[in-house]
Amino acid sequence: MLRKLIIMLAAVLAMTGGTTAFAFSPPPPPPPPAPADPSAPAGSPQAANQQDKDFLVKAHQSNLSEIEAGKAARQKTTDQSGRPNAATVLELGEMFIADHTKLDATVRQVAGRLGVKLPDAPAPAQREQLDKVAALNGAEFDRAWITAEIAGHRATLAAVDKEIASGASPEVKQIAVTAKPVVQRHLDMLLQAEETPTPGPSES
Repeated sequence: MLRKLIIMLAAVLAMTGGTTAFAFSPPPPPPPPAPADPSAPAGSPQAANQQDKDFLVKAHQSNLSEIEAGKAARQKTTDQSGRPNAATVLELGEMFIADHTKLDATVRQVAGRLGVKLPDAPAPAQREQLDKVAALNGAEFDRAWITAEIAGHRATLAAVDKEIASGASPEVKQIAVTAKPVVQRHLDMLLQAEETPTPGPSES
């Protein structure tokens, strides 16, 4: 019996080249990469998150509002007699038109690349505020315009800071980074104008 086992073992070794072969299953192939997000445009470095999209809409509406406010300042300051802030309001208004037009051009370009639809008018609350201020005249207009613009620029700065902190798209975050010093300069000038004494309503 032992002899038969030795003969069988020798035959197996001869068939395997003198070694014992063990078969191992190959490791499973890696899973395929996740499919690309169809909403992300081709070539986009990183898809925009909801924060980015919301910021683009708000930034565009703020730019439209500031441009309209600038045009109102241009129209309402033709008569500057007895109005210490009228010249400053006109200067700021012209600055807002130029700066926010330039900022909005970039907003429109990036929104187009990211597939974000932008509204064609300021937000309802902004529209209401613009109409309310535009209904005034003289020094009363100047005071109300400066006050409204301070509030608007503070809100814009808050939105800019939120985008810088929470945005995902480098393109959109860069818009916020670029806009921040411009909006801050506007706000600083508005606050300085607010400190200028103005005549009372009966003196306008």
